Amino acid sequence: MFVTGTGTEVGKTVVAAAIARTLAAQGKRVAVFKPAVTGLDDHPADGPDHVILRGAAGCSQSDEEIAPYRYGPAMSPHLAAQLAGERIDPERLLAAASAAADGADALVAEGVGGLLVPLAPGYLVRDLAAALGLPLVVAASPGLGTINHTLLTVEAARGAGLDVAAVVLTPWPAEPTEIERSNRETIAALGEVRVETLPELDLRRPGSWPALHPPPPRLR
Repeated sequence: MFVTGTGTEVGKTVVAAAIARTLAAQGKRVAVFKPAVTGLDDHPADGPDHVILRGAAGCSQSDEEIAPYRYGPAMSPHLAAQLAGERIDPERLLAAASAAADGADALVAEGVGGLLVPLAPGYLVRDLAAALGLPLVVAASPGLGTINHTLLTVEAARGAGLDVAAVVLTPWPAEPTEIERSNRETIAALGEVRVETLPELDLRRPGSWPALHPPPPRLR
């Protein structure tokens, strides 16, 4: 699966980790991949994204194998690379993803920001997702404003020929409001897409996470 989001801080890593954990709990050998990690200077409390993904999958991949490009500032990867005097190479990303998947039963890839975030000038996250050809899962917040953001993301994905397997609203509250319930129903109806929910997770306790089973890609 390739996990994207409607923007930043909408739960991409949480959703990707939950999928990886579910597959690993089924006895599958799971590999994880993220093209670039930024914001390492902020010292996230739960650890950087690639560390969370590795723990969820229970794999032994190195930082380099999971995330070929890693930067300190919290910014778009193309800018972080530029400030570091580098340029993210799409071919290196594809080779790293292929190497990660080699010998694994499943690959869970997580994007950066949203689909239209540039990894390099002229090369978007959406381009990488299309090149990998994996079913797409969209992480989105459940609250006000999510209908527009989510449907735009679904439309952008399908416009590039990506198969949107599911939308996951997170963190889903134990007692959702009328707006949150309506958002779920509206996204499902207008987007013609399966909508799942995922509660807030304690990222330090993967054993406490519920299983997340995105549906298989729809046949067209």
